[in-house]
Amino acid sequence: MRCPALTSISPEIIKEIRTGRPRTLELQSTHNIITVANIIPGPETHLFMTNIDMEDLGTGDTGICVYVLSVNITMKRIVEFVHGLHYEERERMSARVQVKYCASSVVKAVYHEGIIQPTSVDVLKSSCYHAG
Repeated sequence: MRCPALTSISPEIIKEIRTGRPRTLELQSTHNIITVANIIPGPETHLFMTNIDMEDLGTGDTGICVYVLSVNITMKRIVEFVHGLHYEERERMSARVQVKYCASSVVKAVYHEGIIQPTSVDVLKSSCYHAG
């Protein structure tokens, strides 16, 4: 299955998502915002998440697949004052994405066509069976 990939996600966040409850993440890294910018949320929309850096992502790396419940991209205006005399005004883009755990998965292939293109991966959903 081919799906977009979010990289450099904290292992603690991935562990919390594995509990199965929907979670909302705020993304501020440019490559992750580009990845979720064109995603249309829905019950069959998948996203791969891993704690590995985008540059290091390769075949055999592990992560999780999640369902995308909602995506919201916003621009924030930030004003910083220095000693009351000068101020700097900046804008920061961020994306909020609500996800729900689907399955553990392993990367089969990585597709990254350029800096302004989303990163996507072919993944295999891992199966885990318990005797009982």
